[in-house]
Amino acid sequence: MIRVKLKQLLDDKVFKERRRITLNEVAEQAGISRASLTRIANNPGYNSNLEAIDALCAYFDCQPCDLLEYIPGSPDEPPPVA
Repeated sequence: MIRVKLKQLLDDKVFKERRRITLNEVAEQAGISRASLTRIANNPGYNSNLEAIDALCAYFDCQPCDLLEYIPGSPDEPPPVA
């Protein structure tokens, strides 16, 4: 399963910029619909397109590996215990 670390990147950006950043602001500035951004943020295993990943990487000034994380197993399986 691929996990999108959108909330983590957003929290980091909020901390760095010391201001509140909403999903509406991210959607507007990245050029992604608010509905798509919400699905990406809240639905594990959501199948996003590469344009959305590209736009988010540009917004957060990051690489895809900073935004995406591979977790072995399917979305239906519980995550491994560390």
